[in-house]
Amino acid sequence: MPPPGLTIGQAAKAAGVTRDAVRVYEARGLVPAAERTEAGYRLYDQHDIEPLTFIRRARVLGLHLDDIRDVLAIRNGGTPPCATVRCLLDAGFAEIDTTVTELLALCKTLAEIRQRADDCFSVKFTVLSAS
Repeated sequence: MPPPGLTIGQAAKAAGVTRDAVRVYEARGLVPAAERTEAGYRLYDQHDIEPLTFIRRARVLGLHLDDIRDVLAIRNGGTPPCATVRCLLDAGFAEIDTTVTELLALCKTLAEIRQRADDCFSVKFTVLSAS
């Protein structure tokens, strides 16, 4: 009879991540090493799903794995990581603002180049029509 627990695939599916992601998170120290069967298969329980889900959600917000590890370590130490999370999110906002500014500048440049191309086409079309 197999020991009780979730396989890596079942745990990954429950958390909305891939099996490879679970392995990476374990290797990078974001989640503790899973118990193993005699055959070496990882086994998880329902308590393992919560940090995996948190990591997925944090990644969606743009947090890096090293930052997520820091947040989890603070939380696991018994202290709410609110200040750390606030700083990380503020950095994310600043990064988005920079990206938006760069994209707006790119749009302006593309519009100017497009206008020059239109002007060039108009001149050639006018010259050809006059001939």
